[in-house]
Amino acid sequence: MRNPWSPRLRMSRSMDPLAKKIFKGVLVAELMGIFGAYFLFNKMNTSQDFRHTMSKKFPFILEVYYKSIEQSGMYGIREQDQEKWLSNKN
Repeated sequence: MRNPWSPRLRMSRSMDPLAKKIFKGVLVAELMGIFGAYFLFNKMNTSQDFRHTMSKKFPFILEVYYKSIEQSGMYGIREQDQEKWLSNKN
């Protein structure tokens, strides 16, 4: 049996607050990412103008949105957007 006061165990105990800080930092970053993704999805889901802005600035994100919507069984949003944007162009 090891001595509970051995240097190896004391060193791991002194690292414990650092591990807690790292864990909290990772947890906060993940929560911010989840809420950010939810906000972005909700904004794209409710605003065709925002989707148009996203198509100009971040088309790859809009493509992920369209694919996720189509995966859930909702079709036609991409086509509606393209029709409106083409009619506004002319």
